[in-house]
Amino acid sequence: MIYLDNAATTRPKPPGVAKAVAEAMASYGNSGRGVHEDALSAARTVFGVRQRLAAWFGCPRADRVAFTPNSTAALNIALGGLLGPEDHVISTDWEHNSVLRPLYRLRGAGMGLDFVPAGPAGRLDYDALERLLRPNTRAVVCTHASNLTGDMADIGRVGAFAHTHGLLFILDASQTAGTFPIDMAAQHIDVVCFTGHKSLLGPQGTGGLCVREGVEIRPCMVGGTGVQSFLETQPEEWPTRLEAGTLNGHGIAGLGAALEYLENTGRETVRSHECGLARRFYRAVRDIPGVTVYGDFSAVERAPIVTLNIGDWGSSEVSDELAERFDIATRPGAHCAPRFHRALGTEEQGAVRFSWGWANTEAETDAAAEAVRILAAEA
Repeated sequence: MIYLDNAATTRPKPPGVAKAVAEAMASYGNSGRGVHEDALSAARTVFGVRQRLAAWFGCPRADRVAFTPNSTAALNIALGGLLGPEDHVISTDWEHNSVLRPLYRLRGAGMGLDFVPAGPAGRLDYDALERLLRPNTRAVVCTHASNLTGDMADIGRVGAFAHTHGLLFILDASQTAGTFPIDMAAQHIDVVCFTGHKSLLGPQGTGGLCVREGVEIRPCMVGGTGVQSFLETQPEEWPTRLEAGTLNGHGIAGLGAALEYLENTGRETVRSHECGLARRFYRAVRDIPGVTVYGDFSAVERAPIVTLNIGDWGSSEVSDELAERFDIATRPGAHCAPRFHRALGTEEQGAVRFSWGWANTEAETDAAAEAVRILAAEA
């Protein structure tokens, strides 16, 4: 199979990831739940991965890294724990439902909500940030890169806007964590929400959030922590306040191995390879009659995603043809990005997303382009 669905989850994982998970399952106890060696080994690994992630995202304190099962959980914790009915929030038309649905739920409870619009070409209107600002605006919430088109937000500009107006800046880094540089201090980011199973090359069931010191998030869940057991409320200390229940120690061990692999290989090396393949594919398909490609490819930086449609074929039909006839894995449909599809005019048709990972090759990329060419000739 030619696997071009890495924006959903990367595969294959580096070989050390599965090994680390298997070793953890064979030997780890429960982190923070004992002083015997098996429990302490798990705790050391968990803390070591916190330290690595803090360094990765420019978070000055490892204890401000809290683990979750994925970025959706991290975003729910951040948005639900920082915002309330009295607040107003600015987000964008690029957002995934993992941002939109928590915000809509908060809007249903009385919170104000506005969106920076995306035009028909997909570009965000950054000037709208100032127009949408209200006296009670509390936060800006945006994705770093669209999971639909790969277009990247100017988070430096968004962070500067938020900083100037004393707003929280909450970043969804689901598509970029691992390969694109993120510096919380330099870019004025208050919370980074990430998942481990995409560009971080780790196992599914891992993720988390990095929280700037001074930003206090109300716990979303309360329960066992292994410490201060006689308290009737969740402990206030970080990261315990956001980590009720047993952590996925086995998955975190695998995430640590993935981080080590990325550190040794080089984030820039991985990013250059993946984005180079996506550009190669784009150049091969952009002028094929009947093919419509979405997104801004004039931008210097973009995630390794190319999304397209062929004629008036339904996106699911195209993706099925790619899978059945050419053994190419892609993602059709709405991609959990309803506002962006409406902006692009693809609400009914959906779109077919090709996304590259570290293991993909030029030969695979060229084969995918040829498959698109064949299907377009038949449309």
